[in-house]
Amino acid sequence: MKDRFYYIMTFGCQMNEHDSEIMAGMLEEMGYRETEKRAEASIIVINTCSIRDNADKRFFGSLGQLKRLKRENPDLIVAVCGCMMQQQHIIDAIKQKYSWVDIVFGTHNLHCLPELINKVINDRQKIVDVWDEHRGVFEGLPSKRKYDFKALVNITYGCNNFCTYCIVPYTRGRERSRKPEDILSEVRELAADGVKEVMLLGQNVNSYGIADGFDMDFADLIYAINEIEGIERIRFMTSHPKDLSDKLIGAFRDCDKLANHIHLPVQAGSSKVLKRMNRRYTREDYLELIRKLREATDGTIAITTDIIVGFPGETEEDFSETLSLMEEVKYDSAFTFLYSIRKGTPAEKYEDQIPEEVKHERFNRLRDILDAGMADNNKKYEGRIEKVLVEGSSKTNIKTLTGRTESMKIVNFYGSRDMIGKIVEVRITEGKTYSLVGEVI
Repeated sequence: MKDRFYYIMTFGCQMNEHDSEIMAGMLEEMGYRETEKRAEASIIVINTCSIRDNADKRFFGSLGQLKRLKRENPDLIVAVCGCMMQQQHIIDAIKQKYSWVDIVFGTHNLHCLPELINKVINDRQKIVDVWDEHRGVFEGLPSKRKYDFKALVNITYGCNNFCTYCIVPYTRGRERSRKPEDILSEVRELAADGVKEVMLLGQNVNSYGIADGFDMDFADLIYAINEIEGIERIRFMTSHPKDLSDKLIGAFRDCDKLANHIHLPVQAGSSKVLKRMNRRYTREDYLELIRKLREATDGTIAITTDIIVGFPGETEEDFSETLSLMEEVKYDSAFTFLYSIRKGTPAEKYEDQIPEEVKHERFNRLRDILDAGMADNNKKYEGRIEKVLVEGSSKTNIKTLTGRTESMKIVNFYGSRDMIGKIVEVRITEGKTYSLVGEVI
C-alpha cells in the first residue's frame, strides 16, 4: 500500500488544539502519517472555531483554497469539524457552496472520525454527521502530542455560563467533567512518558466537578496532581472569576508545582457592561480576587486576561472604566478582541451595537495602555534568574532557543538544542514588551 498522509489545520483555542492531537492519534492508528504539505495529503481536516468572526472568514478562505487540490486529486478526502459545524447555517453554506467537502462532523462525535473516513472510502458518498448534544465523555482515545515534554489534558467539556456574547454553550454543549481517577491516571501516564508540564483544559476549569456532583473540586484536583512524581509544572486554562475559590487561590501558595500564573478573563471593567454580558461578578468582585491572588503569592503572580472592546451599549464612560481597571491590575498580557456578533447568541439581538470605527479607536487606546504596562512588567524581570522550560528554536533565529518561565513569559536565549524539553536556569538580561531576553547560567 502506498503511503497515506494527513494534514490538520486548527483554528481557535487550546481545546481545539487538543482535539486535533486526538484526531492525529486516530489517523496514525489508521496508518496515515502527518505531512506539512497539503498537496501530498490523502486527507485534510479543518478543525474550526466559532468564537470570533475573523475565524469564520479564515475558515471559509482556507476551505476555498482546497477546491483546486480536490480537482487535481479526486481521491483526496476533505473533512471539516469543530465548533462551527454545530451551527446549521454553517452546514447549509458548506452544502451549497463547497461541494468538494466529503465529511462534516461536530464537537460531540470527534471519536467517530475513523468510522466516517471508512464510510467515505467504501461507500463513495459524502457524510454530514453532527450530533446535537453530547453523549458522555469518551475515554482512551489516542493522541499525538505536539511536544514530548508537555501535554494538554482536558478536565471538562462544554459550558454552563451562557455569557450573552458567547456561542460556546451552543457548540460545545452543557458542562460535564471527566472523572478524577481518569484524569489522574492520564497525568501519571504522561509523567511516565517524560512529560514535565501539564495544561489542564476546560471552558471553565474552576467549576470542575460541580455539575456532576463530584466530591473532588478543582482545587482538590490541583493538590492531587501536585503529588504526582515526574510532573514539574501544572497550568490551567481558562478560569472564570465567578468560580475562583479561596481554596484554589490557596493552592498557589501551597502547591510548589502550580505555575505562578493565572489567566483570569475580565472582559470589561464596567459592572454595567459585565451584567449585560451575564458574567455574574462586578468590577469590585474581580479586583478583590486580584488582591487575594497577590496576597497569597507575595505579589509575584503573573496575571493575564481577555478583554472585549465595543460590546453593545458600551459607553465612553464604560470603556474608561476598562482602561482604569487595566492600569490598576497591570496585566502581564491580554487577549484583546473587538466585539463581533455571533449568530444565535442573545447579544446578536441587542440594538445598541457600537459602530466599527468607534470599536477600532477604543481598541487602539486599550492596546497602548496594555503594551506600556507589559513593557513595565517585563523590565522588572531584568537581573532575575528564572526557570525556563525550553520549547525549541526561536521562530526568528534558529540559533536562539525559546521557552517559558513559570509566569508564562516567553524567554529567548542562546543555548544548545539538547536543552529542548528541559527546565534550565536563565538570567534575564532584557525585558521587552512581548518577551524577555536572557542567558543560561
